[in-house]
Amino acid sequence: MGKPTGFIDYPREDMQKAPAMERVQHFNEFEKPQSEQRVKTQAARCMGCGIPFCNWGCPVSNLIPEFNDFVYKGQWKNAYGTLMSTNNFPEFTGRVCPAPCEPACTASLVEKPISIKQIELSIIEKAFAEGWVKPNLVPYRTGIKVAVIGSGPAGLAAAQQLNLVGHSVTVFEKNDRLGGLLRYGIPDFKLEKWVIDRRVALMEEEGVTFKTNAHVGENISIDDLKAEFDYICLCCGSEKPRGLGNIPDADKKGIYFAMEFLTQQNKENHGDQLHPEVKIDAKDKHVVVLGGGDTGSDCIGTSIRQGAKSVTQIQIHKALPEERYESNPWPMWPKTFATSSSQAEGCERIFSVVNTAVKGGDKIEAFELQPIKWPDGEIKSGQRNYEIAGEKYDIPCDILLISLGFEHAIHEGLVDYLGLEKDKRGNIKVENFRTSDPQIWAAGDMIEGANLIVTAINSGRQMASTLKKYIKSQSDK
Repeated sequence: MGKPTGFIDYPREDMQKAPAMERVQHFNEFEKPQSEQRVKTQAARCMGCGIPFCNWGCPVSNLIPEFNDFVYKGQWKNAYGTLMSTNNFPEFTGRVCPAPCEPACTASLVEKPISIKQIELSIIEKAFAEGWVKPNLVPYRTGIKVAVIGSGPAGLAAAQQLNLVGHSVTVFEKNDRLGGLLRYGIPDFKLEKWVIDRRVALMEEEGVTFKTNAHVGENISIDDLKAEFDYICLCCGSEKPRGLGNIPDADKKGIYFAMEFLTQQNKENHGDQLHPEVKIDAKDKHVVVLGGGDTGSDCIGTSIRQGAKSVTQIQIHKALPEERYESNPWPMWPKTFATSSSQAEGCERIFSVVNTAVKGGDKIEAFELQPIKWPDGEIKSGQRNYEIAGEKYDIPCDILLISLGFEHAIHEGLVDYLGLEKDKRGNIKVENFRTSDPQIWAAGDMIEGANLIVTAINSGRQMASTLKKYIKSQSDK
């Protein structure tokens, strides 16, 4: 602990944000860390707790007090080494992680927590700027060949970890560019894609092989893959979206899943030309985003940047309270009302409504809503004991973006062909990351359901560690 009174002496300072009216004019990142000296001051606020609950809140168990102390003392290279010991890609998490470590910070009990996410991003970007980030070259190869299917955060983490112990790793990506959700599901204004390319280039220098436009089960034979590789790691994500259910006329033009919309914009940002007949263009349109969460927020920010006439976000749940419920104590993630940067750019938020009808001709023109009333207190997951509370009404809607989460991984094709067991939610069933086929392993959203990028990184790391031990146990027989 570098400065015992730091949390008293210095207020929290967040990353710098460009003003909303300025940042909505482009798709570039608009959030930057403070100056190096200011970040050192923020690190001084860390109390070096005897039991650091920030570690508990972090899915990759980052050694947060340790790297904070190094930053405060100006020992940035030591801070970098400490950060990389637990997190393969802090340049991703430092940009897009919701930072569950921060509400778990002890300082948040009485004031604002340490700005951990900002410090993390500052460490890794200084390391790149100083030339400290170099490929970890492997001095030998084990002869074991591993195929990783999917180049999202879980797949990249697994590939890097397995490569570092000497296994020969090939990553297969069905799309024409690498990154999975990072590439196509996260808007550029949160994560510019050169950040992914920079890391992939390092991994290629380390010896990882990448193959794009390689859709296993379609243009890549599953049987050939099983014959060529000793082990196959599935890191394909959770891509089956939840739809509108039994609402009539849900197939009208103008209704899209969130990922269709976000993927198109990311491709266009990269220079891809989209045919006008398939392009989802929010310019001068009334856009309705159905569902909350980060993906819904990303749809809001993207719609505003495209020039939408209006953006409305609707949610079935009531607005969360300003303070925690008693059943949601520190250091748990706070279920409290929050406004994302995209929501702050200009959208109407409607809570406590259910959608009952899609209206229009061939194309959606309005969305019918039914107000509801929830019981007092916290709403539990899956709870539906609300009451009807008023007359139905319509809101104008030219584009409806469905952001209701994901059910599970895509079963058709690869998963069904392999005959893998699934759990009751439709995720791939595993025991210590091994599927019902001992040659096939799985990690990330495929086994856990849709979750955070940092959680997927951790899952890929843990699968690689478990597989490494399994391979050693087999060779010892």
